Amino acid sequence: MSKAERTKQFIIQKTAPLFNAKGYMGTSMNDMTEATGLTKGSIYGNFENKDEVALAAFEYNYNTIVNYLRQQIEVRTHSVDRLLVYPETYRKFLELPFLKAGCPILNTATEADDTHPQLRAKASAALQFWKKAVEKLIHTGIEKGEIKPETDATQLTYILMSIIEGAVMQAKVTGNPEVLKITMDFLEKKIQEIRT
Repeated sequence: MSKAERTKQFIIQKTAPLFNAKGYMGTSMNDMTEATGLTKGSIYGNFENKDEVALAAFEYNYNTIVNYLRQQIEVRTHSVDRLLVYPETYRKFLELPFLKAGCPILNTATEADDTHPQLRAKASAALQFWKKAVEKLIHTGIEKGEIKPETDATQLTYILMSIIEGAVMQAKVTGNPEVLKITMDFLEKKIQEIRT
């Protein structure tokens, strides 16, 4: 990695939590210079504009979650146990350092749905990737005889994603982790019901 690439990566790592917590509109250049210890010129010497930093920060935040989930899923063999990684992870999302500010998909989608087409497109692509990953887990489980064959993969996937994002939003706004426990217990029960 060249010095320029290392600097760029440093800027992304330091500003990613800011963009997730404060959003695109709420993150100022002052915030970025404070977080990185770099000057405005140094930041804009590596990125064309704030949009470019925000897009890279979203990718960083999203990939951090994807990599965490992937590591948890890969150590399990049974398809249902793999699906249970989702409620197990989001039950403790307020305790995970990279999720404390909330889910970057939810945060970005809420802010950028009508205001920032590029960020909206990133959030939309992330949701599609998540949907395909969960559906693939379910289809694989059906093929292996681990999940009931009548399970509707698309329906269960939408329900799983909606429960998780809704619970995260409520817990984040209220600061009350009880909503996570109740909803993730419910989701775990639903996932267990599809086990053969």
